[in-house]
Amino acid sequence: MSKKDKDSEDTPKKGGKLKLIIGAVVLMLSGAGGVYGAMAAGFIGGGEHGESQPKGPELVLKGHDDPYAPAGGDKEKSAGETVHGEGGSQYRTAYYSFEEGFTSNFVDTAGLIQVNLAASTTRDGRVLQWLDMHRLAVRSAILIELANTPEEDVYSEEGKERLQKRLAKAIDEVLIEKEGFGGIDQVYFEAFLVQ
Repeated sequence: MSKKDKDSEDTPKKGGKLKLIIGAVVLMLSGAGGVYGAMAAGFIGGGEHGESQPKGPELVLKGHDDPYAPAGGDKEKSAGETVHGEGGSQYRTAYYSFEEGFTSNFVDTAGLIQVNLAASTTRDGRVLQWLDMHRLAVRSAILIELANTPEEDVYSEEGKERLQKRLAKAIDEVLIEKEGFGGIDQVYFEAFLVQ
């Protein structure tokens, strides 16, 4: 067999291997494209379909309806339509007042603190529903934070602000544990007594 015959014999094999490699690459790319399309359509994985679902309570703009607003009583109906100011936050604030007060000793003294609290949220009414639904766990978390408060903190403005932040964080942690989302913006003192 001459060298020419040998080279011509190898050429078809090389061409066949090249076609096989190109075919495999085309199949892999079309398979990857199919997987991407299925993910984008939401058939598999997160995709865009899964991302359009709300991840938790949404912010509510002033003047917009809250789809999860708690049912209002006669007082709310007779009060007329709510009018918001033009300044301040662009979101409406809803409040939850705890029906019962809280009494606890301080971490480092025999002194007592008695407070009545309210919490605020700019999120939809699910946060208020969850506060009510999990009020026992929330009360416990609040009492733990009050019991971990040094007495000197309650005599200064900065100490009271730190306590407010710790209470908001404690409430949020309970809601995240129970419902997967917090949403508490601030805790307010409705009554505050140190003995």
